[in-house]
Amino acid sequence: MTALIPTEATLPGRDQPLPLIDGHHVHGRHFMPPFADGLAQAIVGMGCFWGAERRFWQMAGVSNTQVGYMGGSTSNPSYKEVCTGATGHAEVVKVEFNPSIITYPELLIAFWQMHDPTTLNRQGNDIGTQYRSGIFYTSTEQKIIAMKSKEIYQHELDRLGFDLITTEILPAPDFWEAEEYHQRYLEKNPNGYDCHATTGVPFPIGLLSQEQSGSNV
Repeated sequence: MTALIPTEATLPGRDQPLPLIDGHHVHGRHFMPPFADGLAQAIVGMGCFWGAERRFWQMAGVSNTQVGYMGGSTSNPSYKEVCTGATGHAEVVKVEFNPSIITYPELLIAFWQMHDPTTLNRQGNDIGTQYRSGIFYTSTEQKIIAMKSKEIYQHELDRLGFDLITTEILPAPDFWEAEEYHQRYLEKNPNGYDCHATTGVPFPIGLLSQEQSGSNV
């Protein structure tokens, strides 16, 4: 589906969550809160979550990653339901990170460079509302930084003749975990599908202030 459907038309979902395993298949750390002190979270959507998750888990300072669904109306949706476009959800990656090693602005810089935020409901050959670009902030500070980073990157894209950014920047709604086989999918299937559509435009890092770069959000 290439356009979001009205909330009243989305699938009803279910009251009970899908069967999940609360423990990483490699390091065993759990996904459910509460999380360790001193760690923070970032949540983004940037197309198929398989490749997106791998890019984040490879970054120094990222302690855990998890894929799921966000931004729709259906409770406890399945992957099959999300892919119909009838839940309104986007595929997202939740990134747990240590701000003393990698900051929220640095994660957003990677986010902008890792996909093409100018394509609406699409990344490469993946077409549908579940592939839309989004930043789901968990605090006012995250919102401010996200909006500023979008402004900076749009200015750079404008300068080079690219289209407008379509990325949603919204408060984080309910996060629904994806099924266990999706978690770290490309670690289990190293040669699996990995959509990697980007603009190829570097983010002008120097335009983010030192104050923002030192943020603990």
